[in-house]
Amino acid sequence: MEQLRLTKAEPVVNADIDNIFNSCQYARMKRIIDTETAPKSIGPYSQAVEANGTLYISGQIPIDPATGALVAGDIRDQTEQVMKNIGAILHAAGCDYGHVVKSTCLLTDMAHFKAMNEVYARYYPQQPPARAAFAVVALPLGALVEIETVAVVTCPP
Repeated sequence: MEQLRLTKAEPVVNADIDNIFNSCQYARMKRIIDTETAPKSIGPYSQAVEANGTLYISGQIPIDPATGALVAGDIRDQTEQVMKNIGAILHAAGCDYGHVVKSTCLLTDMAHFKAMNEVYARYYPQQPPARAAFAVVALPLGALVEIETVAVVTCPP
């Protein structure tokens, strides 16, 4: 691979910049996804990050983006809001639920698994993504469920 060496005496022109970016592994930089239609992050993290054709959605809890408050209700109500939040982020990235390849579900009580699963299944009626589910001691803001999602944004030809 040809190495480009730049000094102060050599002006950098667009062709040189293109060569630099086309020749390095970082040519496809990350893109931060931020949408008003999903809850704002409650910590130092992004709603989602796209990198090299993969979308990584941070764990979503049942926060209503309109109010910023945790949705009151049972595990079904909370799972429904989480899935809507995931859908809003997918849409902002130019994707839909069909692009999802992996989910990680966190529950504060495994007794909620069946009810969470019933709501979750409505969003993936065909070819559901790979998934893991774990019981945890607690979730932020007292949520009953949190779901992290990975989606494929682009597919190779």
